Amino acid sequence: MNFRKTVLPPGLIFVGVPIGAARDITLRALDVLASANVLVAEDTRSLRKLMEIHAIPLERRRILSLHDHSSPGIVAQLVDKVREGASVTYASEAGMPLIADPGFELARAMRDADLPVTAAPGPSAVLTALAIGGLPTDAFHFVGFLPQTKGARQKALGALSGIQATLIFYESPKRLGAMLADAADALGADRQAAVCRELTKKFEETRRGSLSDLAAAYEKPPKGEIVVLIDRARSQIVQQSDVEEALSQALQTMRTRDAAQHVAERFGLARRDVYQTALRLSKDGTD
Repeated sequence: MNFRKTVLPPGLIFVGVPIGAARDITLRALDVLASANVLVAEDTRSLRKLMEIHAIPLERRRILSLHDHSSPGIVAQLVDKVREGASVTYASEAGMPLIADPGFELARAMRDADLPVTAAPGPSAVLTALAIGGLPTDAFHFVGFLPQTKGARQKALGALSGIQATLIFYESPKRLGAMLADAADALGADRQAAVCRELTKKFEETRRGSLSDLAAAYEKPPKGEIVVLIDRARSQIVQQSDVEEALSQALQTMRTRDAAQHVAERFGLARRDVYQTALRLSKDGTD
């Protein structure tokens, strides 16, 4: 028995749970799960299994469900329980709560009611990927999941092109290849990236390379949970006049799309931006 049952004060406690290996949970998190009056989870089955692994009894408690499709009433009920003196703990399906999960509404409701909110921190796929991904960690920007449709995804990626920080995404394995290909178009084919798969699990894998190389490598969808890291834009002074001159020369022998690709790779620019300039310079604006 590795946990210690204690009396917790009234309030909401977010608990960080493992992203893979069950033994990554902290001793304090085990204490909280053993001691809280009310247990709430994004996925009740996952939390129940974790508690069984660590021999934490439910006793007379049941695990309440709180996810994206829960009714608003559940949050109000939990606020009332804390007002009445209960300790409430919430756990994501995996990792730290509030990182791409529905815990935010619960936290905001507790804050609005002037009730205590704290956390027993634990594993995070974001920080784990940063630690092993091989890209700069001095500044990072967590994006989460991109839109599922190609146009919306490309637009969202284009808006991130100038951010001077390592970009972090969660992605479905089914969309990984398409996402990396769109990122290569929007951010530059040569920009460095890392794909971290199944972190802390048996088949953990980290693959590094340029966006274009990784897009080719993952044309066939892999299995497992995915975190994608993309390096920041490397600042370099590129004059618009130099880009236009290079495009003008390329357009003499290439189609508009090919010329844009050639110049974008030469200057390390996003292909879609160069393509728009190429369309303007092209007499007929066709490929």
